[in-house]
Amino acid sequence: MKPYTNIAELIELLEAEIKALTDEVSILKEEPQSVNEQIVLKYIDTGSTGKTKDFVRSIGVQSERGLFSSGDVSKLIRDGADDISPELLAIARKVVHMKKHGGSKR
Repeated sequence: MKPYTNIAELIELLEAEIKALTDEVSILKEEPQSVNEQIVLKYIDTGSTGKTKDFVRSIGVQSERGLFSSGDVSKLIRDGADDISPELLAIARKVVHMKKHGGSKR
């Protein structure tokens, strides 16, 4: 939590956090609009590039080099794509950050 100087400021910070969380929930409830969004959602769901790679292979999607790899999942999240909403990509990047740093750090 961010530092605050009085109760009014704390309330303002908490209300902003509630709004941000509500927005993220709304984004996650939306149906994927592309295969790439489907892949990113699967990564958010599992938190695992390996499990996401297995999912991608199971639906028959291949990368430019052939079989889809865990590295392809990482690259998609890192670099993004034109058919992935920026908000969804931001959530996936938060998951990557949480995994690297051991938990949620809002």
